[in-house]
Amino acid sequence: MARRAIRKTDYGTVLLHWTLVALLVVAVATGLRIAIDSPHGLAWRHVFDFVLPQSIVWTAHIPVGAALFALAISYTIYIAKTGLSRRIRPDLARLRGLAGRAKARYSALNVVLYWVLFLALLIQMVTGAMLYIGRGGWAAELHLLATWAIIAYVPAHIAVHYAIDGRSQLLRVLNPGRLPPPAREFDPFDFIATQAEPLGHAEPAGMGREPKRPAARGSHLSRGKQVRTGQMLRAHPLPTAIAGGLGFLLFLLSLDTTTRDTLIINQIAETDRPRLDGDVSDPIWRFTTPAVVPTQQGANLDGAGQSIVEIRAVHDGTNAYFAFVWDDPTRSLKHLPLKKTEDGWHVLQDGFDKGDATAFFEDKFAVLLIAAYTLIPGDRTFHAGRQPLSDRPATLSGRGLHYTTDGGYADMWQWHATNGGPQGWMDDAHFGPPADPTEAQKRGSSAYKGGFAPDPGAANYVLNFEERGPDGYDRPVTPKRLPKDLRRSGLTPDKIDLDPNHSDGEGTLWWLSEADSVPYASERDVGIPLGTIIPGVLITGDYSGDRADVHCAARWAAGRWALEVVRRLDTNSKFDTPITTGSYMRVSVFDHTQSRHTRHIRPIRLEVNRCGKPVECISTTRDLQPVGARSF
Repeated sequence: MARRAIRKTDYGTVLLHWTLVALLVVAVATGLRIAIDSPHGLAWRHVFDFVLPQSIVWTAHIPVGAALFALAISYTIYIAKTGLSRRIRPDLARLRGLAGRAKARYSALNVVLYWVLFLALLIQMVTGAMLYIGRGGWAAELHLLATWAIIAYVPAHIAVHYAIDGRSQLLRVLNPGRLPPPAREFDPFDFIATQAEPLGHAEPAGMGREPKRPAARGSHLSRGKQVRTGQMLRAHPLPTAIAGGLGFLLFLLSLDTTTRDTLIINQIAETDRPRLDGDVSDPIWRFTTPAVVPTQQGANLDGAGQSIVEIRAVHDGTNAYFAFVWDDPTRSLKHLPLKKTEDGWHVLQDGFDKGDATAFFEDKFAVLLIAAYTLIPGDRTFHAGRQPLSDRPATLSGRGLHYTTDGGYADMWQWHATNGGPQGWMDDAHFGPPADPTEAQKRGSSAYKGGFAPDPGAANYVLNFEERGPDGYDRPVTPKRLPKDLRRSGLTPDKIDLDPNHSDGEGTLWWLSEADSVPYASERDVGIPLGTIIPGVLITGDYSGDRADVHCAARWAAGRWALEVVRRLDTNSKFDTPITTGSYMRVSVFDHTQSRHTRHIRPIRLEVNRCGKPVECISTTRDLQPVGARSF
C-alpha cells in the first residue's frame, strides 16, 4: 500500500504555531512556579516542584507575557491578510457538524477548542496586565484558572487532530509549504457579469469601437490569475504580521515607561521637619504629593492579600523623611508568645519552625532601595524554589532565597510592630551575595537565608526562648525571662485574645524589657498558673552600627498603619543605597506573617529636588494648596 503523503501547512502558520508553543511552555512553567508560592496554593501543586524552573522565573514570565500580547496581534493580522480565518470561523454550518459524522464532528470540535484557547489566552493577557499594575485578588485566581485551561487544551488538541486524519494531520505542522492563494469571496456583480457574457450583444457599428466579443472560455480563471499576480506585488502577510506585533510590543514598552510611578522628594525648610511620632498630621505632609502603590498577593489582610500603600517624602538637605500609610485590618503585636501547659511552656507558632509563620507573628513593613532601574526584582534579589543554590542548603519553607548575583547589595529596611519598632528603630538590612552556611544550617536545624542579613551592628531584641528547627517546638521550651508582675503586663488569661485575626489592644505589651522581667527560675515558674501567656520577645540593649541607620515611629488606627521614617540621604555605607534621583524603591506589607508579604512589580522612581537660588525651599508658611489623597 502506498504511504500517505503528509499534508503541508503554510510557513506563516507553522512559525506562529511553534512560537506560541515555546512562549506557552515558558509562561506556564514559570507561572506555576509563582503560583506554588501563593499563600492560597494547594499542597498537591508541589508535585510539579521537581520539573519547574528555580531560576529565571520572574525575568522570564513577564517578558514572555508581553511577547504573547505581540503574538496575538501578529496572528490576528496574519489570518486577516491571508483569508485563513475560515479555518477557525465558528459558523452555524460548522457547529452543526458536532452532531454529524465522525470527521465533521471532530473538525467542528477542533474549532470549538481553538476558541477555548483564544478565550484562555485573552483572560491570561487581561489578568496578567492587571497583576502587572498591582491588581490582584480575583485577577490572580482567574489567571491561574486560565493556565489550567491551557494545560488541559494541549492533550485535547492533539487527540482531536489525530482523530481527524491520524498521523498525517499531526505531522503537517512539521511540514511547511507555500501559502495557498486565498479563495475568492462570493461577488454578486461578478456572478451577474458571468451570466450576461454568453448573450454577446455587440454595439452598433460606427461608434468607433470594436464590437464586444463574448468572453472566451476560461476567462474568469484568467482574471483570477491576474488577481494572484497582482497580489505578489504586495507585502507578504507574514512580515506584515510580524511588524504589527513588534510595533505593538514597542508601544507596550513605551507605555510602561511613561506611566512609571515617581516619588517626588522636595527639599523643605528646617522649620518644617516632620516630628517622628507616627502621627502624620504634620503640616508638611499635607503639601506633599503622594505615590499611591497597590500591592497584592500577600497573606492574610482579611483574606484578600492586598494593601494600598501611600508614600510621601521630603528632605532637609541632610536627612530624608518618609511617611508610609497602608491598609491593615488588624494591629498584630503578639509575636511567638509562650503558653504554660501541664508539661511546660510551649511556643504558639504556625510555620515559624520552617520559616513560614502566618499566624502568631507581628505586623511588618519592608522598603527595598536599589541604585538603578530594575523592572523585575525576582531573579536579581529573589530566587524561587526549594534549593536555588545547588551547593548551599535547601530552604526550610521551600519558598526560595534572597541574594544578589552581581556581587552588589540591595538596601532593605524592615519595620517590626513588636521587635524594635516601638522603641524607634527600623531594622536596616540588605540582600547581598550568598553567605556561607553555618553547621546548624547544613544540618537543617536552622534556616539558611542566602544573602539576606542585617547590616553590621546590633539590634535591641532577641527571642525569649531557644530557636529550633523543623518540628522543634513540639517539645516544651524554657523561657529566658519571666515577667515580674503578670497583671501589670496586661497578659493575664482573662485579658488575652489569642485569635491572630483579631486586633491587639493598644495598651498590650507583647515584649518584656529587662526592667519588667527576671531571669527564669523554676521556683518562680511554680507559682505561675496554667494557661498563662507571656511574651516571646525580649527588649535588651540598643541598636548600634550600620544597623541603626534608620529611625521610625508608627501608629495604628481604623484599619491603617502610619509609619514615619528618617534616614540620611547618604550613609556612606556599602550596604545602603543613597537616596538620590534615579534610585528606585519597592514596598511590602506583612500582616502577621513571617515572609508572605504583598508585592508590586513596577518599581517607584525617586526624584530628589534640592532648593537654592532662585528656587526656594518648600515651606508650609507660604500660600500653598495642600495636595490630597485619602485622609490619614
